[in-house]
Amino acid sequence: MRHYPSDSPEAMTRVVALALLADGAIDLSELEALQRNDIINRMGLDHARFDKVIHEFCEDMLAYAHRMPSGQFELDPESIEHLLGDIRDPELQKKVLSAMLDIVNADRRFAGGEAALVAQAIKYWKLDLS
Repeated sequence: MRHYPSDSPEAMTRVVALALLADGAIDLSELEALQRNDIINRMGLDHARFDKVIHEFCEDMLAYAHRMPSGQFELDPESIEHLLGDIRDPELQKKVLSAMLDIVNADRRFAGGEAALVAQAIKYWKLDLS
């Protein structure tokens, strides 16, 4: 997989991309959440660069992810931890988690893959949500 500098807008966007694809597809409600919650600007990118990073992430998924019998692609936990590990600053971790929650809650359904991803991020980053 491509690597971006730690704590960079691109590294944060790749984790947001995980949330977008966690339920197997990018839904219209998730795209609306990106706009409504100003997630692209919150990640520090303009729309063109955000789209490029998402496109590159999808290319990486095709190359490195496991194809499930359903046709969906899934990254192994170690690859996800590698992506999460690129966000080291605790404030940026909270910012990315907030964006992830905005996305996974966009369709008012918390799918299993979405729940697993959010739980893995909270655990990996050792975030205290209290």
